[in-house]
Amino acid sequence: MFEQMKAMGAIAGLLKNREKITEAAARVKRTLDERPVVGEAGAGAVRVTVGSDMRVTRVEIAPAAVAGLSGGAVRQVEDLIAEATNDALKRAQQRVKEAIDREAKDLGIEGLSDQLGGLLS
Repeated sequence: MFEQMKAMGAIAGLLKNREKITEAAARVKRTLDERPVVGEAGAGAVRVTVGSDMRVTRVEIAPAAVAGLSGGAVRQVEDLIAEATNDALKRAQQRVKEAIDREAKDLGIEGLSDQLGGLLS
């Protein structure tokens, strides 16, 4: 409880200094933009890349995965794409949490991502 109140006090202090918040947000975005996240499924048969905006930017399907597809195989490839996409999004969300935690620590408000609850998961 005390830690939450301490964090809220630090947040209130930061609200008075919007420049620091803007700079921290820019650093988080820059960090995330520099390193897109790749998820994969089927031992690399399908790879999906997700950017910092949590949008898929690229889908790669190994040629062997689509050669001579039948109806059932198409469904398997679709499932692999969904699995790879979900994997990439999960990893991207974790990276966002880590970046926010780093910036919050530098600003003296450790545990900020915990305070945001389900927004980062």
